[in-house]
Amino acid sequence: MTKIKMFALMAVAALLLLFPAVALGQQIPPHLSAVTANVDGAPASNGTVVTAWIDGSEVGSGEVTDGVAILIISGDASFTGKTISFKIGNLDSNETDTWEQGGHLDPEITISASSAVEAPTAAPTAVMAAAGPSGKDGDKGDKGNTGSAGAAGPSGKDGADGKDGAGGSTGPAGSDGAAGPAGSDGTAGSAGTAGEAGGGGSGLAIFALILAIVAIAAAGYSIVMGRRTG
Repeated sequence: MTKIKMFALMAVAALLLLFPAVALGQQIPPHLSAVTANVDGAPASNGTVVTAWIDGSEVGSGEVTDGVAILIISGDASFTGKTISFKIGNLDSNETDTWEQGGHLDPEITISASSAVEAPTAAPTAVMAAAGPSGKDGDKGDKGNTGSAGAAGPSGKDGADGKDGAGGSTGPAGSDGAAGPAGSDGTAGSAGTAGEAGGGGSGLAIFALILAIVAIAAAGYSIVMGRRTG
């Protein structure tokens, strides 16, 4: 530590000793330490908080400036001789100090801490003794109460399509349906072609047929008239 820092520390100590003594008359001077803090072998960064602890309680703190933190640890006569432990930030220091009224002759102390986490020590392997004979089964306990139903599980995925089934047999024939309505008359067909003109023989046959009819009619008339006269 430089002479200027030492003078400043001594001036602060003198003021702390003077003012409480004037004000209270019985105030016990605090423990004063200039703590050089190192982390992993290098000076702690500016602004890092160094705290002091006695019996598990925080009793003082100071911020690091140029690697040094000034700690003023107040207390009473019961603190005399107690161990002071330190923390650099959240890291426990490896060194401790002893509380003294008004500090000690050499107010400088260097503390260090490591940020490496030590691996936990493996627990010793227990040696298993030979198993003894099995005891008798105990009485069956009473049936416990039915627990509440659990939450419904998620829906399952759709299954694969099944194979097509075999074709069924042919069903019986259906009954005849009712007759449909009559259709409309169709259009007249076209006239046929004229027949060929007959020959003279056909005209004589017609004339003979007429004569035969006349003769039959005359015979019938004669018979009718003959019956009337007789």
